[in-house]
Amino acid sequence: MESKKILIIEDEKTISDIIQFNLTKEGFEVETAYDGKDGLEKALNGKPDLILLDLMLPLMDGFQVCKRVREVSNVPILMLTAKEEEVDKVLGLELGADDYITKPFGMRELIARIKANIRRVDLMSSMQSAPSNVKEFGNLTIDLNRYEIRKNGQVLELTLREFELLKYLAERENRVFSREQLLEEVWGYEYYGDIRTVDVTVRRLREKLEDDSSNPQYIMTKRGIGYYFKRP
Repeated sequence: MESKKILIIEDEKTISDIIQFNLTKEGFEVETAYDGKDGLEKALNGKPDLILLDLMLPLMDGFQVCKRVREVSNVPILMLTAKEEEVDKVLGLELGADDYITKPFGMRELIARIKANIRRVDLMSSMQSAPSNVKEFGNLTIDLNRYEIRKNGQVLELTLREFELLKYLAERENRVFSREQLLEEVWGYEYYGDIRTVDVTVRRLREKLEDDSSNPQYIMTKRGIGYYFKRP
């Protein structure tokens, strides 16, 4: 199997070196950058399979890097954050990061998250050649096999995580799921993240799916419980 490339954008060289050493042992190809500008260039030109992105970077911060990458690519982005950066985690997710891990972190957990995110991309790629499995919901058509969604005939650009959440809910329409359930089922591994991760992803989905995200017709909130998908 072809080795997967991980891009580490981290200005603390000691941390970057430790991550690089362990990922190389796991069989990954690793590229590093120590500031945001170099990281962005390598992200856009080096075609990594996953990006580990620190938020506090010189020259260009991780938020700017994430936003610029998301304009042209759906490559998985795993943010590296400090414990006190709760607001920063939410903002990073708003800008399109797929996941985050809080420093200090265990290397086994980091590697597990990297592998889980890469497996998802590989699954999506393999499914895109499968026969269509299209479901229609009002002005939305969702091809569950090919990971494609159209609104009024126009393809919507969703991140992998956004599509997986939509797919999970749409296949189980009218069933209500708590945020904890969605973290476990959609994020797909023992997830240590904040349940706000679900709220942010739902908000991003609504902005793309709904005519009026403040008055959703598809992804509904069950107050005090969680979310469900409704056919309009």
